[in-house]
Amino acid sequence: MLNLSNDYLAGIGFFVQDFGAPLNSALENVNNYWENCQLNDPCSSTASVAGYLKTEMLDGLEGGELQLEGSDHAGPMQTMFANTDLDGHFEFSDAIPMTGDFTLTPSADNLAPLNGVTTYDLVLISRHILGWAPLDSPYKMIAADANKSGSITTFDIVEFRKLILGVYTKLPSNTSWRFVDKSFVFPIASNPFSTLFPEQKTVENVQANLLAEDFVSVKIGDVNGTAHANGLMFIDERSAGSLLFDLDDRSLKSGEIFEVKMTADQIVQGYQFTLNTDGLEVLEISGKGMSSANFAVFAAEAALTTSWNLPEGVTAEVAEFTLKFRATQSGQLSKMLSLSSRITLSEAYRNNQEEATPLDVALRFHAKGGTVISGTAFELYQNVPNPFVDKTTIGFYLPDAAQATLTVYDQTGRLLYTEKGDFAKGNNAFEIEQSLINTTGTMLYKVATATDMGVKKMIQTK
Repeated sequence: MLNLSNDYLAGIGFFVQDFGAPLNSALENVNNYWENCQLNDPCSSTASVAGYLKTEMLDGLEGGELQLEGSDHAGPMQTMFANTDLDGHFEFSDAIPMTGDFTLTPSADNLAPLNGVTTYDLVLISRHILGWAPLDSPYKMIAADANKSGSITTFDIVEFRKLILGVYTKLPSNTSWRFVDKSFVFPIASNPFSTLFPEQKTVENVQANLLAEDFVSVKIGDVNGTAHANGLMFIDERSAGSLLFDLDDRSLKSGEIFEVKMTADQIVQGYQFTLNTDGLEVLEISGKGMSSANFAVFAAEAALTTSWNLPEGVTAEVAEFTLKFRATQSGQLSKMLSLSSRITLSEAYRNNQEEATPLDVALRFHAKGGTVISGTAFELYQNVPNPFVDKTTIGFYLPDAAQATLTVYDQTGRLLYTEKGDFAKGNNAFEIEQSLINTTGTMLYKVATATDMGVKKMIQTK
């Protein structure tokens, strides 16, 4: 393209020097247009839309879904979808016609609702409600609103506790994550519910690429920022010690009805755990400063879960509760009652309002011959979903950081897949895609460390 100018055209004889301001201005516009065209490509007939989903702490949300609905002069376009990568980035390349419109909506409904949600969050929400320590950002307040009511009340604590206890697999009135247009400024930062905040973006008359359509990702229930938003985040499994529950060991006969009192060895802000009840039927639960809302019984899975924190206004109270059982088989109580994280993660929180470092939880059985301490041991969980079609997650618990190996076999014992990795203390998982196994039907999977091993079945369907 020639760089046309007044002087150039006059010089080659088309026009006299200074032939007129209007044409000179028009030629200047043509030059500027082509210069911009080569630098910024505004001559393209379509525009790209991109951005990030990141938490308030700027951690990218992996696996978020973006829905792009567009239209032009001819009418609505086909809806498009994209997912975020490890950094939380998404992009729709050449997706919207110039001068067209679009609406961009993020979601993450299928990402783990319990991610980052613990009883310690309930402690912080309770302090906010009482006015002792108000949550210090609008995004934390949005995270504390379990039922999406536009307010934070004790009912939100009730709903979150049901999620922690395993009564809910997801919140009935809310999503796992919510998203706020990053460019939005809350009129009243101390009350984000005073006005509707934008959870999608709408742009009309697109004129160029829009590559910074960012959202702040809010994990519902996580008010202290412990949710793992992507696979690159460091998992901190530090422990400040252990909370021990003291109880008396004893031998049991099948059909015997008996009570077990469990008393904490120290004052804590709260705790949560799963209690395996192999060979025991739970008949009744009672506790000091507790109610049925602090427990859930899963008879079919031989387990009960508990989540408790200091009652409102109480700062010094030792947790204590009593379980009434019927033994369905004979045995030793210390062999039948054990801690677990398979439904509710096992952890406690020391009585220091400035610290959130968790404590381990263990049972201390007392008998004539001495005491036995039993903590959360290695556990292999059932894959979820099962059966599965495209992808499934195999969860396991490690009592200490270790290298773990996953192996998958078909029913004849033929090796289908193996994977090895280094994992932190606590709950971990392998993810398996159907394409890696390349078979259908019933399979066996094994997770092994240097000291422990577990084997379970899973089913892949077409």
